[in-house]
Amino acid sequence: MSSTDHHLNLFPPLIQVGHAEQFIQSGKTILSTQSPLNQSYAVFPSARKGTPSIKVSGAEEQPIFFASSETSPSSERRLFIGDTSIIFAALQNLTNTAQSRGQEWLHSQETHNVIRKLTLDYVNFARECWIHTSQTSVQSQGSSQFSGDHYRSLYTCLALFAVLYVPEYGYEDAPVGDDLMEWLNVHFIEPSTEEGDHLSGLDHPWEDETFWPYLVRVTLRGLSKAATFFLATLSSHPSDNLRRLAQQLSPLLQSQPRLQSFEAERDFAYASHRWKDKVKALRIELDSVSESDRHDGIENWWDRLSDIVGILEGRSEVIRRVCEDLGADWREISVSWGVFADARLRRQDLPEVVSQVLDDMPQDPTNLEDMVHAALFSGDPTKALSHAAQLDPWLAAHMADLMQALSLIEKDPNEDSGLNIRDFYVLGYAQYLHADPALWRITVAYMFSCGETGVRSADEVLMHVPLKLRSVGSTTHGQGEQNGAGNLKSGDLAGVVKDINATCYEYQREEVRRTICRIAAQTFVQEKEYGLALSYSSSAEDWPGLGRVVDRVLQEYITAGPEQFTRYVAGIAPSLQALRMQSGAQGIFIHRLMFAVRYAEFHQRLCNQDLQDAAWDLVSMFQDGLAPKSWWAVLLCDSQPLLQHDGTLLFTYASACILLQHLEEVIARTDQGSCDEYLRILMSKLGSGGTTDALHALQGVRLALAKYFARCTMIGTGGKQILERKFIAAV
Repeated sequence: MSSTDHHLNLFPPLIQVGHAEQFIQSGKTILSTQSPLNQSYAVFPSARKGTPSIKVSGAEEQPIFFASSETSPSSERRLFIGDTSIIFAALQNLTNTAQSRGQEWLHSQETHNVIRKLTLDYVNFARECWIHTSQTSVQSQGSSQFSGDHYRSLYTCLALFAVLYVPEYGYEDAPVGDDLMEWLNVHFIEPSTEEGDHLSGLDHPWEDETFWPYLVRVTLRGLSKAATFFLATLSSHPSDNLRRLAQQLSPLLQSQPRLQSFEAERDFAYASHRWKDKVKALRIELDSVSESDRHDGIENWWDRLSDIVGILEGRSEVIRRVCEDLGADWREISVSWGVFADARLRRQDLPEVVSQVLDDMPQDPTNLEDMVHAALFSGDPTKALSHAAQLDPWLAAHMADLMQALSLIEKDPNEDSGLNIRDFYVLGYAQYLHADPALWRITVAYMFSCGETGVRSADEVLMHVPLKLRSVGSTTHGQGEQNGAGNLKSGDLAGVVKDINATCYEYQREEVRRTICRIAAQTFVQEKEYGLALSYSSSAEDWPGLGRVVDRVLQEYITAGPEQFTRYVAGIAPSLQALRMQSGAQGIFIHRLMFAVRYAEFHQRLCNQDLQDAAWDLVSMFQDGLAPKSWWAVLLCDSQPLLQHDGTLLFTYASACILLQHLEEVIARTDQGSCDEYLRILMSKLGSGGTTDALHALQGVRLALAKYFARCTMIGTGGKQILERKFIAAV
């Protein structure tokens, strides 16, 4: 819309190809308004400023197109969205239960364990999606909406969140260094497997320039098995001192205390203290090596070994310098600090350490994953959500949901938006989902969890679920859809409406359900599925709408003829009995439906040559007061062939009098100016002749009645007695 490179396609087209000039000359322009929550737009035609307004009678319908510049989720993305929405629903059930059982239960061990499990479920789904996306073919990756690296970022962020904010119950205040090192080694593998394979294939690996950096890195990462393996290769090194020191270093690396190996933190602290004493003893021996034996002609092995011992000693300056030399980032420095410099570093103390590290080695502001990690390390959940929303609205929504359940973010709503932090991100994600109309069920599930604002948004989504099957035009930059046109099978539409109704029942949105039923009824009318239209009007308790459905069916008699009309009525007749039993149904509209059914029965009897019963039906519709005045003239014209029947007289004298009485009223009231009230339907049936043709037709009926009365006088009577007949409606 703004340029040829950035535009939205609307379907069906608001302006047909080649009709742009005609649209401009009509005095109209195109306006749009953007949703305050996402990149969706309402697009509609409107009169240009300064253009004289043209008054029209009645309300003129204006199409409103809903378009989004968001790219609809692809197939693999939909799978990810659907699977993780199940976890989201489980957490909602948990928090809803907490509302009835109290906040203390929400913070109990039982609840914490459930939240931790759900968090790890998110982690595992992100991991599986990363693996699946990464393993697809290059061609498939080119067409994928998100790369494998994107899902890897989600995986690392969620896993870090789980480590820092959802530990096992009772370990909230436990040292965090080992857990963080495990996270770092899983998600940011260093050194590479290829480096280790290369060195292990050498006879004298210490002669390779990558040997010592590799050995230092595996020590820094706590990879004791790899470290001891390559320390063992030094047993053939020409330096006696190095061989001896390497032999002493190996058991130290293997015996470094790990918190998971101890039942009590006190025991862990004591073991760590004793282990550090052994490291100090090794430092003393290392320092005793003479300067002349510290170089083997290839490398200053003493400096390298000193760095390793310095790491084990927990010297912060050594850890920082080594990390910088190895090209490590702030994460590795921070995690190593919690393993070597302060083995008892707790989660609440981590932000202070990270702050010092980031001062010297800041995070990458162009890397959203790095920014999320830094905020989580720094104990700033709100900032983490802000960066997560830019990385992927899915990540921000589900992390915010977990954070509120864990009381990590404020629950009070913002004065301007009326949304709290959690609802803001969840609702933003729901609006992103709304770019794909097929995801409406998941969309409203997220919206309904977001307070009154979310409920109102969900109501709007439900009332705008596309009921019709159609292809949606799209471009690289957007997709559009309109409430309206398209072709469909009634079963498809009924299935969609049934699903929407079920959702409304689930969330107790009765008014919305009725509105949707009214919309569905209108759609079924357009498709001439009058039986379903009648059913949904009844379900909505929309009695005027039900009347309009009946009017459309009656109109089919005018436009399509009695045969087609009879078939359409057969579709709505079964509803008559149920409606007559329904409390609250307004009689005037049920009365109109009864007329349509009786009138169709009349034509069915004519078609079957059951003329006697057809004549009885005709008179009874007048006698029972079923026929609307606008239809009297049509029924009177229908009586003419029966009056002129050559065989048995089909009407009694009294019945013929009833016909004459109604004929006289029609003609008299027409003369008094009530032409539209009495002749409108007949004029529509006859075509363009207007009042003149209609009155001419009624004169033919008058003549037929005059002749019929003459025949009655000659014969004495005619037809069966009306009052002796009993009518059993076939409903």
